[in-house]
Amino acid sequence: MPTSTSDLVGARAVDIKVTDDELTVQLEDGRTLAVPLAWYPRLLHGTKRERARWRLIGRGVGIHWPALDEDISVDGLLAGRRSGESQQSLKRWFESRASTRSNERMQPTARRARRG
Repeated sequence: MPTSTSDLVGARAVDIKVTDDELTVQLEDGRTLAVPLAWYPRLLHGTKRERARWRLIGRGVGIHWPALDEDISVDGLLAGRRSGESQQSLKRWFESRASTRSNERMQPTARRARRG
């Protein structure tokens, strides 16, 4: 049972590393958490560049990946919680990524065609 308000403060992340297989989070108290990337499909299917672009939120109580629209709490990691995203939501995300990439590939071609 907590005896002071300082006992109620959750763990905070200070550094993050994402490989092709694993999310590793360094905590300010010296602990290191490592979880399978498969727990977080958006991270798993993101590019190395997208996974490398993260920021701490709430003074380290969470991690945000803007390009992937993914947020993970340190408390969730400590509790062993995987992504709670529904299959339907994930499917919409995949579809939006596919259409965005398709548009990105088409734009340079369209610009070249206008020059000629």
